[in-house]
Amino acid sequence: MPDETYAPDDHLAHRSLLVAAAYVVLRRGDEVLLQLRRGTGYRDGHWAVLAGHVDPGESVHEAAVREAAEESGIVVREADLRPLTALHRFERGGPAVEQRLDVFFEVDAWTGDAVLREADRAEHLAWFPIAALPEPVVPHERIVLDALARGERLPAVISLPS
Repeated sequence: MPDETYAPDDHLAHRSLLVAAAYVVLRRGDEVLLQLRRGTGYRDGHWAVLAGHVDPGESVHEAAVREAAEESGIVVREADLRPLTALHRFERGGPAVEQRLDVFFEVDAWTGDAVLREADRAEHLAWFPIAALPEPVVPHERIVLDALARGERLPAVISLPS
């Protein structure tokens, strides 16, 4: 019978490890919920969808549900997450933190009212027509939102080297 255990972690030195994040594009008809980032150290002053890193031992679906609740107070069921695309963002030869996989979900069913829950990370939360977004929007998120506004089907994976 073959051994089904994983190899020791020493083989990881020759592997690319990715930072995973879950993004929730919350839709209300032709509108999308955005938050104005602040105090995060990344793209502060930019509008962004609900999003966050996948925690250890957590699936990307669980992270999406958790982040939506933490950032806006709404409750999303995993079954209501519709996959949109995954963005593989990477910096050739860059630090590990810049090797990323961002998984985007669209949601139009939830319970509760969206309110700003993390005032230390965002200064405003508001609905905007998807065809008339405020400026600036986090650039990699803008790619996804603009495609949705045009009614385009997104590829399963998009690679964005920097």
